[in-house]
Amino acid sequence: METNQHWTEEISVKHSLFDFKLKEVWRYRDLLFLMVRRNFVANYKQTILGPLWFFINPILTSLMFTVVFGNIAGIPTGGVPNILFYLAGLTLWNYFQDCLNGTSTVFRDNASIFGKVYFPRLIMPLSIVVGSLLKFGIQFLLFLIFWIYFIIEGADVHPNWAVILLPFLLILMAGIGLGLGMIISSMTTKYRDLSYLLSFGISLVMYATPIIYPISMIYKKLPEKFHWVAMMNPLSPIIEAFKYGCLGEGILSYTGLLYSTLFAFFGIFFGILIFNKVERSFMDTI
Repeated sequence: METNQHWTEEISVKHSLFDFKLKEVWRYRDLLFLMVRRNFVANYKQTILGPLWFFINPILTSLMFTVVFGNIAGIPTGGVPNILFYLAGLTLWNYFQDCLNGTSTVFRDNASIFGKVYFPRLIMPLSIVVGSLLKFGIQFLLFLIFWIYFIIEGADVHPNWAVILLPFLLILMAGIGLGLGMIISSMTTKYRDLSYLLSFGISLVMYATPIIYPISMIYKKLPEKFHWVAMMNPLSPIIEAFKYGCLGEGILSYTGLLYSTLFAFFGIFFGILIFNKVERSFMDTI
């Protein structure tokens, strides 16, 4: 006896590369938040200090930068207290770094899950980006404590209207980290060497980003017609805009922010494109 079967879901590897399945991701949003919770618990379940590391890491790093780059190397911070200047850069940088590191190992870290059950694979990198917002929120609170303290003490800190750009800057950081992370994750399924180069590459990018020095210092060393070179790093306009809004020390470049926006957009677009292509067959190579 024949019966008509009506399927509610159809899983197939044959789909367009440009089918990003965003509606499907939205339907699985409950799984997204479950993954966010899982990642947070897994990272700090067996640690003694737990989430306190969110505070310890930026404080110790800022103190080290203050001693090495502020006191010994004598790199100026435009009159802003050294530790506050470094915290401002590290707060946004740490969010980008968490997004990039987490998404760059998605296929390798979740191969066992991907091989057993179906769900939109894009959920995994998105859960890392969303989950990292919690860590950013805690570290931003730490920055606010130091920021308010130095303002009360009368330090040379002059916040202005550009501080309202923070949500936009955060989206740009997340977009760049997500896009690059998915591209690297897709490539490491075949070329494992990239995972070893990533940590080294991130260190180089950090020193090429105006975290321990103001971009104005680079401008002074370059002819005016070559100032654009200092903004070639798409993270630089974002960090500088944040420092400009919160500290009054920095350069708010609308051209630079447009460049960062385009970089984030195309990074996400090509990241998802490559991610969707690799997910079809990565179990054969990972």
